Amino acid sequence: MRAATWSPEFDLGETIAGIKASLEAKKFSELDNKTFLRALGAAAGNDFSAQSVDALRDLPKDKLSEAALATKDAAQRAADFLATQIGAPRAEALPYANQFAVLCEIFRLLPHPTDLQLMEIARWFWLTTLSGYFGGWDSGQMTNDTRTIRHFASGGFATLGVSAVVSKSSLWEVKPFRSNSAVSKMLGLMLAHGEPLDLLNGQKIDVDKSLAWSNDKEYHHFFPQGYLSRRAVPASSSNVVGNIILLTSKSNIEIRDRAPSDYLSEIVASSGRDQLVRRLESNLVPAEALNAALADNYREFLRLRSKHLQARAEQLAGQDIKETAEADEIEDSDVDPTD
Repeated sequence: MRAATWSPEFDLGETIAGIKASLEAKKFSELDNKTFLRALGAAAGNDFSAQSVDALRDLPKDKLSEAALATKDAAQRAADFLATQIGAPRAEALPYANQFAVLCEIFRLLPHPTDLQLMEIARWFWLTTLSGYFGGWDSGQMTNDTRTIRHFASGGFATLGVSAVVSKSSLWEVKPFRSNSAVSKMLGLMLAHGEPLDLLNGQKIDVDKSLAWSNDKEYHHFFPQGYLSRRAVPASSSNVVGNIILLTSKSNIEIRDRAPSDYLSEIVASSGRDQLVRRLESNLVPAEALNAALADNYREFLRLRSKHLQARAEQLAGQDIKETAEADEIEDSDVDPTD
């Protein structure tokens, strides 16, 4: 590609490197080259597919330069949006790299969105994450998404609709917690939204450090794996997303592999139950799950916590609004218009 598009006026390799360099201060320069090539293909008038990337070699150099400059500006706006509206301060926090390519095209066409448009873009981000939409992004979806974005930017569509099936709450009970997992990264972003507090001392967690994913010392198994192992719970059931909270490294070491009833009772004795509930809720652990934890009932705790995580994820993805609207439509259809 670089050789096919090279001229004294344009070098694709240097162009992509320049876009990435402009994102270093915003901590999004680590995204791979393919992400920016997809964005460049869309900016040049095509879509995000490999065929559109290949078509770049046939474009005149002035159009390539124009598309590259537009992509660079849009990428900076996309990074700002992710940091301010989503709470993703760096590339490592992104569930899917291709989300960034799409955001580049959105902000290329819509550099100054309204508040309502920003809300819709955020809803799209959470919906595509929760549904795993980008886990199997094919050329047909790329074409449809490009068309939808352009209608949305021109005012033709009020929403960035995607054909996505939202997973149920069992997702949080069965998906393993891994640093390269989209679901794990979604949990990290959701926790960052809640400004999590350390369970033991109530201090604020450094979410930027946690979302860097350079190490996972801030991520803690609420029911410690060592404790669950002694209770014959396999790692496949204990190392799941629904069992993870954020915790300072110091507190993580202090808790070690103790039973929840042990370390939680100490917190209640020293800080009071209300303070513990407040710290739990900041970690997206509902108050009703505390009784299950104090009884060392892992299965019930995981069920209640997963249900709570699902409700929060659906709220961010706008599914609660959708369900309310559908319910209103059903209710309205039952009313006799002659009454």
